[in-house]
Amino acid sequence: MLVDDHSIVRDGIRLLLEQADGLEIVDEANDGEEALDKLKAHQSSLEKLPELILMDISLPGMSGIQTTQIITRLYKNVRVLMLSMHNNEDYILKSVEAGAYGYILKDSSSDEMIKAIRTIATGEKYYSSPVASIILSGYMQQIKKGNRQGRSERQSKLSNKEKEILQFLVDGMSSREIAEKLQLSVRTVDNHRANMMRRLQVRNAAELVRIAVEDKLI
Repeated sequence: MLVDDHSIVRDGIRLLLEQADGLEIVDEANDGEEALDKLKAHQSSLEKLPELILMDISLPGMSGIQTTQIITRLYKNVRVLMLSMHNNEDYILKSVEAGAYGYILKDSSSDEMIKAIRTIATGEKYYSSPVASIILSGYMQQIKKGNRQGRSERQSKLSNKEKEILQFLVDGMSSREIAEKLQLSVRTVDNHRANMMRRLQVRNAAELVRIAVEDKLI
């Protein structure tokens, strides 16, 4: 199914795809609401649902991303390939999160469009090269942000006294040496160490020291 609010664009894509072996255009829609109505009509009349929807991202009313979210929730076997003029990180990542199986730019060649369709038909994802780079960069930033948040959460789990004891452990001091340094009992130091290991979910003192250094907890 082709979904684009410009009939001249749909006509051009139809002409290109009809020349490719094994591809059939079963329907077209001018916007997201019409696409959903036509999918519902196909389903209720027991007609075969389209296996893939070539979806313009910029549609009047409901956007291509919003439409894709609904389609991927209601029609598990219908895959969406986003077709957009926007080489924009926000659009791309939101399309991926909405469940799109691929994202290609409108200045892509006809060969790449057909390659993307055939790839997605096998159940694999397809992103044109510039899009794939943006996705990788965006998710790497999210991972780094998650790591920073995780480190902050781990730091907040430790009291000032525990951080002080942890620093001495990193310096290689024993529980007895730490107890003498802080004028505490050895049992108190051991209890603090056990509490830190439990809250940070590590199994031994070596892991406690490692995570303290790697996550800069002290």
